[in-house]
Order: sequence, then C-alpha cells, then structure tokens
Amino acid sequence: MLLRGLAGAAALTVAIVLVLIAYKVVDQAGDAISAFGLGFITSTEWNAVTNQFGALDLIWGTAVTSLFALILAVPIAIAIGLFLSELAPRRLRAPVGALVELLAAIPSVVLGLWGILVMGPFLESHIEPWLNIHLGFIPLFGGTPSNVGLLPACLVLTIMVVPIVASISRELFDSVPGDLKAGSLALGSTRWEMVRSVAIPQVSGGLVAAVILGLARALGEAIAVSQTIGGALGRPTSIFGSADTLASRIANQYQGAATSLQTSSLAYLATILLVFSLVANISAQLIVRRIRRRMGTR
Repeated sequence: MLLRGLAGAAALTVAIVLVLIAYKVVDQAGDAISAFGLGFITSTEWNAVTNQFGALDLIWGTAVTSLFALILAVPIAIAIGLFLSELAPRRLRAPVGALVELLAAIPSVVLGLWGILVMGPFLESHIEPWLNIHLGFIPLFGGTPSNVGLLPACLVLTIMVVPIVASISRELFDSVPGDLKAGSLALGSTRWEMVRSVAIPQVSGGLVAAVILGLARALGEAIAVSQTIGGALGRPTSIFGSADTLASRIANQYQGAATSLQTSSLAYLATILLVFSLVANISAQLIVRRIRRRMGTR
C-alpha cells in the first residue's frame, strides 16, 4: 500500500510539473499570441527593431534538420542494435555497447564545438565540394560550400540521435524470447530471415517509440545546432545554406531580447515546440497501440 502511494505520488508530481511548465510558457507567450495570433506561424519576418516576429522559417529549419537526422540516424542505430544483440562476438558486445552509450553522454556544447572546429571545415573542404561537383544539378546539393549550415547541423543531430535509438534497439532485440529465435533457425531460416520475420515484428512497437524519442531529441536540441547551423532566417533549397531552428533561436536570443514582445515571441516559439512534442508523443502511442493490437490478432 505504501509503495503504491509513493509511486502514485511520483507520477502525479511529474504530471503537475509538466502542467506548470506548459502553463508558464504559454502565459509568457500571451502578449505575442494576442499580437500575432496564428499568423505568427505563417509569418517569415523576425525583426526586433519593428517588433514583427514570425516562426515559419524556424519551423521549417526545425523540421528539415530533424527529418534529415532521423533519415540518417535510424538505419544506423537499428543496425548497431542488431549487431550488438545478434551478430557481434560476445567479447565485443560489452565494450562496443559502452562506447555507444558513452557517445550519448557527451555534452551537446562539446559536440557543437567539434562541429565548428573539425567537422565543419572538413565538410567545406572535401565533402560539400564533391557533392556539388557530382550532384550539383540537384538543387539540394547546389550553392556554395560552407562550414556552417544545414548539413553540419543535420550530421551533429545524427550523432546525438544514434546512441539513443541504438541503446533502446539493443535492449529490445535482447528482450525477444530465445525460444522464438531458436525455433525460427531450427525451421531452416537464415539469421537474417529470423531477424526479419521474428525479431523485428516482435519489437516493432518499441522501435517506433525509440524513433520518437530520437525525434524529440532532435527537435529540442539547441546549443549544438546553434553552433553549426548558421543562425540565418530563410528556407534555403541547398543543404549547404544557413538556416535556424526554434530551439536555436530561443537559446540565442532569449537573454538578449530587446523588447518584452520579443521575449514573448520567443516563448511563443517554445509553445510551438511543446505542441510538436505533444503531437509526436501522442502519435507514437497510437502507432504502438495499433502495432500491438495487430500483433495480438495474429
């Protein structure tokens, strides 16, 4: 009875804290909501001199960087999870797994600094010119190579998302009952066929949840992105161009906001981020439930 009460109190505390955070953010965004309404979401202007603010370019930058980071990170992370749980020699699983988890512990500001000093110049000197020469006819790879922009920001986010999804994927694949794996192999399946037909379907709901956690990490990252993305408004068609994100703009300008309306507009950006996170988590829950229901009917 005591344990149930303590657990319930802990859960209630978390819920209350979340509600208070959301209330405070929305309350601080009240002036901007009154001044701009939903037009704030569709406006591209951000001018502290004229007190005109809009979030469209920042929403676009957030969506593009997060999407590209997931496209790059999820296959790599799931492959790492499969390797550590099914393919790696036992003597390698512990050290490699520890290194993957250690990557998640690196402070974002350190990754951002590495992105500025090492990765950005390398991309500008080698990778981006090669992409421009061979794929420049595609607008995505056109433009002038730069050491800051969408590509460095996406790669930094990829590095931050991979260990989260990989660690969860490994635990999920390790949780698949050994009898199911052994039975599939005994029936003549290759190891890859066992993974594809037994292991992945068993943990598909958990993999979706892992991807959503990675998405939340990418959406909310501020420091590393602000160091590598360039901080410019606009929606460049090339991944070499500079842009900005919701979280990056909040981190860069909140302390130095010139007017109360600018501060309120930054809180409006935070409100949009909260809504994105809420929608992502609800969508993940619905997807996981549907997958589990479908698996239960088989």
